[in-house]
Amino acid sequence: MDIRSEVAVYVKLPNGFYISTPMGRYNPDWAIAFYEGMVKHIYFVAETKGSMRSMQLRDIEKAKIHCAKEHFKAISNGDVVYDVIDGYQALLDKVMR
Repeated sequence: MDIRSEVAVYVKLPNGFYISTPMGRYNPDWAIAFYEGMVKHIYFVAETKGSMRSMQLRDIEKAKIHCAKEHFKAISNGDVVYDVIDGYQALLDKVMR
């Protein structure tokens, strides 16, 4: 992301940043801000995975990810997008929608 012109800033979220879920605390991986006008969604919180095959995620992890999606939907009116991605192209595909 260092060389991408649409990325304003990105940060690895610290352990102190978490979402409370019925299954316990959940820590997303990254927060990314894009320059306005270059993408549709300006703020993005991401959970990165090496593979997008949902069968590889444990049930508790799937439930925490679901809770995080609902959390960001509820608190941001769509201004903050949360999703699971496996690479930069997947990230761009999400923020361009």
